[in-house]
Amino acid sequence: MNLNAPFDQLDTLPRALWWGAITTACGTAAQRLPALQTWAMALNDGQLPSPDADLGAGIELQAMRRSLQALELARLAQGSPAMVEQVLRTMLWHLDRIPDMQPALSLEQAASAAAQAFHAEWVQTQGGWEEVQALLQGLGDLARMSADELPGLLKSREWKEAERISLALQRLPELAELITRLGRSEHAPTSLASTSPQPQVQGRAPARWVSTTLPDAPGEVKGIRLSGRLERMLGSEAAQMRHPVLRKLWRARQAEGRLLAYDSQAVLSDLRGDPLAKAHAASAPFLAPPLQRGPIILCLDTSGSMRGAPEHIAKAVALQAFRTAHREQRACHLVAFGGPGELLEHTMGLDLAGLGSLLALMGQAFDGGTDVQAPLERAIERVHQAAWASADLLLVSDGEFGCTPATLQQLDDARARFGLRVQGVLVGDRETMGLMEVCDAIHWVRNWRDHGPVPEGKRFSPVHSKSLTALFFPNALSERAARHRPP
Repeated sequence: MNLNAPFDQLDTLPRALWWGAITTACGTAAQRLPALQTWAMALNDGQLPSPDADLGAGIELQAMRRSLQALELARLAQGSPAMVEQVLRTMLWHLDRIPDMQPALSLEQAASAAAQAFHAEWVQTQGGWEEVQALLQGLGDLARMSADELPGLLKSREWKEAERISLALQRLPELAELITRLGRSEHAPTSLASTSPQPQVQGRAPARWVSTTLPDAPGEVKGIRLSGRLERMLGSEAAQMRHPVLRKLWRARQAEGRLLAYDSQAVLSDLRGDPLAKAHAASAPFLAPPLQRGPIILCLDTSGSMRGAPEHIAKAVALQAFRTAHREQRACHLVAFGGPGELLEHTMGLDLAGLGSLLALMGQAFDGGTDVQAPLERAIERVHQAAWASADLLLVSDGEFGCTPATLQQLDDARARFGLRVQGVLVGDRETMGLMEVCDAIHWVRNWRDHGPVPEGKRFSPVHSKSLTALFFPNALSERAARHRPP
């Protein structure tokens, strides 16, 4: 004889259900305990149990079952132990309120009133869960999230900010595609035609670099010459303008174009086809499918220059990176950087802690200077770890930074040893020297002005190309940065 019966069955139930299982107003504990186990297993499988599992409350439970079916709570609780527990707790609480309504109401009326109260409570809670799922789209382990945490979460400032940032992702599909390709854990799918050797194809005529000298344009100073242009005038000539006698001489020489001025010229280099060379046949080489879908290391610029529209795009990239990492079970590490000493690191887990870190980033205001050395060094250190050896680095910035030769050499070593790829997301109007030296490829968000805190419709972008430095100051490019020179 089991002296602990029926309470020995509590061991198979979550501790949060013990109170509702023991203190019963409808039925007895001996009837409720085994039926609760049946209910928990059925809800976890996404369905309601058979009518035989009536918890010792046959008539009282019928109206409650109809509310469960109308709300589709079995579907919502499927695979979520925390949600199963929440459904059963609220159902037991409302069932035990039925005797309190009698004899003012009949048993059927009291059961109907309890079912309506249960329905009203879950309409609000269910709406909160749908909000979570719509925003996160798979981010965060919702199976471990208690519905009790939803009201405070949904009313937080960080949550409202995350909802607003999520809207920006709908207008940036190219960033979602970029994030999906990050990493080097598996080969990208390719068609049979792309993996088979290619036939002979007609090649283009060879191209050559052509340098064009632009006299009297801003550039290298070649010497001194006579000119009438005031912006090139020497300081000794400008000093005559304040002299009571020499200013007359200055006006005469300026009218004749005989002022001493700096002689400068610019050299524009562009790649052109050679019309004298013959086109030759070339065979398309066999290329192995590219690697993709691996761990993600996200370096996020949170300096003051990113405030406004660039800040919202950077947060949208972080949100999409965490969504992708959770959906595809990939590791994701965040390195947010500002000025010297301003560095925040967090490995985004698939739990409430990871969700909390994401919301903290959503509510953070960007401020301070820019120091890219520390985050790059931390990212390189992580790539040397076995779990992150196949990771790609994604750098989101406006490019207003520089990088030391020592750090650039560390990046080159990681590229040679691990195959590290550094992808850049440019949230600004032009590529900078620092961004071109660090990144292997730069993805430009040209319409970044449209993602400001207060959208004002389509805004005009005055920039036709991100490569302004390469186009107008080609001689200023370093050897590393010259690989980004536009064709």
